[in-house]
Amino acid sequence: MLLRKEASENLKRMFKDAEKEGIYLLAVSGYRSYEYQEDVYTTEVFNRGEEYADKYVAKPGYSEHQTGLAVDVLAENYTDMDINFENTEECRWLHNNMYKYGFILRYIKGKEDITGYSYEPWHIRYVGIEHSNKIKEKGVCLEEYLGK
Repeated sequence: MLLRKEASENLKRMFKDAEKEGIYLLAVSGYRSYEYQEDVYTTEVFNRGEEYADKYVAKPGYSEHQTGLAVDVLAENYTDMDINFENTEECRWLHNNMYKYGFILRYIKGKEDITGYSYEPWHIRYVGIEHSNKIKEKGVCLEEYLGK
C-alpha cells in the first residue's frame, strides 16, 4: 500500500502503538491512481446507482485517496467496510487516538451536509499532528477547520 512518506511513517507508528494495547488495525486502502478510482466509482454506480455512489465514493480526480494522504482502516478481526465497524473496540481506539499521529476522521457523523459524503468510520486522513490536534480540540470537520 502506498502513502506519502510522512503519513506512512505515522500510520506505522500508530499501528505499532495500538498493538501494544492489543488492538490490531488493518490498512485496507491507501493511494489510488485516477484509473483505479475510476474503476471503484464506476463499479459502485453499476452495483448501487449513481445517487448512492456519490454519497460514498469520490469521482475520479476528486478522491482523497489520490493524494496519498487518506487511508481506510479496519481491524484484523473486522474487515467489512460498513457502518458497524464503529461498534468495534478497534474503531473506538482509532477514533480516540489517531489525532496523536496526525490523522483525522474525514467523514464525520452529523457533518454529511458539510463534507458531502456519508459517515465513514474507517476513512482517515493525514493532516499532520499540529492540525489534527487543533481539529480534535475544536470538534470540527476538515471543511470547517479550513473555513470552507
